[in-house]
Amino acid sequence: MNMLTSLLLLPLIGALLISALPTAKTLMAKQMTLATTLLVAVGVIVMAIRFDRGQTDLQFVETHSWIPTFGINYSVGVDGVALVLILLSVLLAPIVVLSGWNESSGGRWSAKTFYILILVLETMIIGVFSANDLFLFYVFFEAMLIPVYFLIGGYGTGQRNAAAVKFLIYSLFGGLLMLASIIGLYVLSGEQGGHTFNINSLSQLQMSSTTQNLLFLGFFIAFAIKAPLWPLHTWLPDAAQSATPGTSVLLLGILDKVGTFGMIRYCLTLFPDASKTFTPLILVLAVISIIYGAFLAIGQKDLKRLIAFTSISHFGFITMGIFAMTSQGLSGATLYMFNHGFSTAALFIVGGWMMSRRGSSKISDFGGLQRVTPVMAWTFFFAGMSSLALPGLSSFVSEFLVLVGTYTRYPVAAIIGTFGIVLAALYILIPVQRALHGPTMPGNEALSDLNLREKIAIAPVIALIIGLGFYPAPLLNIINPASTHIITQAGFTDPLAQIDPKAGK
Repeated sequence: MNMLTSLLLLPLIGALLISALPTAKTLMAKQMTLATTLLVAVGVIVMAIRFDRGQTDLQFVETHSWIPTFGINYSVGVDGVALVLILLSVLLAPIVVLSGWNESSGGRWSAKTFYILILVLETMIIGVFSANDLFLFYVFFEAMLIPVYFLIGGYGTGQRNAAAVKFLIYSLFGGLLMLASIIGLYVLSGEQGGHTFNINSLSQLQMSSTTQNLLFLGFFIAFAIKAPLWPLHTWLPDAAQSATPGTSVLLLGILDKVGTFGMIRYCLTLFPDASKTFTPLILVLAVISIIYGAFLAIGQKDLKRLIAFTSISHFGFITMGIFAMTSQGLSGATLYMFNHGFSTAALFIVGGWMMSRRGSSKISDFGGLQRVTPVMAWTFFFAGMSSLALPGLSSFVSEFLVLVGTYTRYPVAAIIGTFGIVLAALYILIPVQRALHGPTMPGNEALSDLNLREKIAIAPVIALIIGLGFYPAPLLNIINPASTHIITQAGFTDPLAQIDPKAGK
């Protein structure tokens, strides 16, 4: 058993140990969950340190025959893109546990069940990013729905049942389309040498353009729902509004990245010609997502829905970077996924503390917090500025790379997308002004500022937002070789710089 498999199984083992605890041992369940997620995070950091940045092949590979009759294997391994997303996932997990220490109270089931679901979800997330067998990927992809469904429906608020069912229906519909395409690939592989679900072998299949286009759509629609991309986004605001802040962090900060990761890992790799065919349409959808999400965010009165619509806009940028078909755009999109995870986590975590103290999620109810809770107010301000992609904070670097990488091949899309930055200033600065400044609203006078546990939970998030804003090289050194390899393997080349022959005369 290699290191990757051990880290994949560790949260599951932790969940099994917690399940053996008496239901009344809530504190012990919390402590064991926090310890497990911290241990996994340390393990992945060690794995990242040992990762060979000069190698483009999958690393930490382990393969075992699972269902040999159908050519199904347990096969895992990571490249730079997958490693960065696993790192994002395992770093956010203990932060979610510590920041939402009391989120499990008031749920439909016990606190023990809440933490078991989080640990099971962490196993599924590591698996979906590391799977190198298409059938194994599909198992993890669909299995993720189960803990998320119960986290929303069992521990959320408001219309949590409806939101959970809507999330499940959308996801299952996309999963069925992808399953049809997976079966199509399996049949084709049998016609061309032997049935297999191995991703590297499937990428070598010969397909007609019609077949490739149809199979591509099955994958892309599933990933566009998961991302989510306009017009398949409507489940997200409802889910984010009904879920607990911690669940929303897992949903928007991690799970949605499975959609954009799938576009890179499967759409570009398995269907390069179809990717090129559909790129103009996908770029249109991405630009619409950027502008549409920003406009709807501006008009939101609920803090959770505001953050959800900002994420729709951000995923438009990520998708645009992926289908710019340049290594710079792809590197920017991958870095964007990592940075968006932490900026969104900061917004939801601090916003959750604000809502729990005030007993409301309406932006209009938060006024004058800077006077009453200065630490919480300034933390929310930094989170907002990161979402705005302010220079000096982490999101700026990734957004800049996406726009530059897109402009070199699709300048019109990049120019229109840049307008989303202007709108971002509105959808962030307006709620910041209303919530943090102005007169202190009645009911806010006695609100408490962040306690020690909350400061410890949010400190690494803010540190990463600032640190990667000034020095993103550690992540880019992992991402860049993988991005270049993926673009080259898919048959694309970066546009050559245009040199004016009269220059220098």
